[in-house]
Amino acid sequence: MKEDPLKEKSLAFAVEIVKVAKRLRDESREFALADQLLRSGTSIGANLAEARYAASKKDFLAKCKIALKECSETLFWIELLERSDLLSLDQSNSLAADCNDIRRILSASCKTLERNLQP
Repeated sequence: MKEDPLKEKSLAFAVEIVKVAKRLRDESREFALADQLLRSGTSIGANLAEARYAASKKDFLAKCKIALKECSETLFWIELLERSDLLSLDQSNSLAADCNDIRRILSASCKTLERNLQP
């Protein structure tokens, strides 16, 4: 089976998000923001997994766009957690860099898919 770098990146990112959310709950007793970060950060990979079995190219594009939106939301939560002193600057920068890498790949993929779907 062919290796999928985006799947690997999104899965590794989700693992880091799970760890950060657990730490936020256990150490900072911050449940609401941890849940928000966990939902959006793990949804990226989940939507990409769903896209692999899309019914059509349009459905595939829709799932990719949802994953792209989840990247944007996740970046918001990361910045909020850093500005609220719940994540260190180093943690925030590392997570944001990983999320931005995924976002750039997704954005380019969406643009290519949209061009290919044009009549």
